[in-house]
Amino acid sequence: MNPARRALSLHARQLIAASLGLVAFLGLTGIALDKAFQSSLVNNMEARMERYALAIWDEVNFDRNGRLQTANIDNLPDARFNNFRSGLYAQLDSAGGGWQSESVKLFSLPKPPELRIGTSEFTGPIILPIGEDASIKAYRYTAVKQLDDSPAITLRIYESEEEIFKQIAEYRKSLWGYLGIAGILLVLVQIAILRWSLQPLRMLETDMKALQDGRQQRLDRIYPNELRPISGSINALINSERSNLELSRNTLADLAHSLKTPLAVLQSEIENADDPASFKGEVYTQVHRMNDIVSYQLARASRSGHALYSAPVDVLPHAENIVQSLEKIYQMRGVLCEFDVDDKAQFSGEPGDLQELLGNFLENAFKWAEHRVLLTVKPIYEPAARRPGLYLCIEDDGKGIAPEDIPKILQRGVRGDERVHGHGIGMAIVQDIIRSYNGELSVDRSQELGGARFSIRLPCLS
Repeated sequence: MNPARRALSLHARQLIAASLGLVAFLGLTGIALDKAFQSSLVNNMEARMERYALAIWDEVNFDRNGRLQTANIDNLPDARFNNFRSGLYAQLDSAGGGWQSESVKLFSLPKPPELRIGTSEFTGPIILPIGEDASIKAYRYTAVKQLDDSPAITLRIYESEEEIFKQIAEYRKSLWGYLGIAGILLVLVQIAILRWSLQPLRMLETDMKALQDGRQQRLDRIYPNELRPISGSINALINSERSNLELSRNTLADLAHSLKTPLAVLQSEIENADDPASFKGEVYTQVHRMNDIVSYQLARASRSGHALYSAPVDVLPHAENIVQSLEKIYQMRGVLCEFDVDDKAQFSGEPGDLQELLGNFLENAFKWAEHRVLLTVKPIYEPAARRPGLYLCIEDDGKGIAPEDIPKILQRGVRGDERVHGHGIGMAIVQDIIRSYNGELSVDRSQELGGARFSIRLPCLS
């Protein structure tokens, strides 16, 4: 495809499609009305010629000898019967004589096919010769009748279709003129409707350009229902990218801060290096420490953040694997974990994030529990949600956490008990993960077991 070639806009596509449909509709409507009008004219002509025939029949008489009396046939229903080549002609034929209208002079009407007495026929258009070098298209009405015991009479009436053509031409001129005006008005109305209906898309386009130019931070406008999934996904992508950027900055800041102390120690050793063996050992120790710091920060950065459209992950298998490992580690203390996990519970994110959440909270629960740990996992449903949310709750029967200590343990680098081994960073990691999923973390006392209770609510995806 030529990269310079631009695709038609949605407005142009809909306008072209609707205009083609409108033209086709108006064209078919015009053709149908034209055919109906022609059929109506022909039907009216047939009814009119039948009335002419009845009027002429009323004037027909025979004398005692069976001869046709034509003297009384002068009150004709249409003045054109009296004008030469007027386009309306009539003729009577019988064994007792014949008659023809004044319009049939100097030429004779063609003989029609034989019909039974009491029948009539309407045919046409046919070629009617009205002179040696002239002819017209006309419709013919033929009727055969018998008065009393008189001979059978055949009446023929011809009417030129020229009058029909004139009416059809005038009708078509008016019809297509009005349809053309209606088409133009409908196109204008259609353009206005399209502009109104596509206005949300133009608003979205304007907002996207503002995002690209940095004039706004997110899509805050209220869009129609059809566009809300798009705007929601774009906002989620923006939030994810900003979270990842913030995470990268925090990781670099943490890494720089963590490396300050080992570097300061190395600098001090370099300046005061009296014992080579001691200096070598200290350098090894600090390099090993820096390597651990870098490895930890890289691992943390790789675990944080999530893909917007990750496939749902079943919670139960991951929870069982983690609990089995922890029960082996804390086997000597006899700590066991009880499950209240819904089989339909799924985590809409990356498996590594789920393992980090379950691993940190369950390890803390096993660490502080006396004998029992309770894991509760339930899906959260909302009517308009695309995917359900998730509720995680980890409880233990330990001493619990005092309300005044809860804010402290949620801080980075702070441990609940300095006597227990750990870095005090697990809670910071899980809080970063929970924030990346727009979730909520609450810490209080377990009503059932008496120890600490950590509750996590991850919202539904709309």
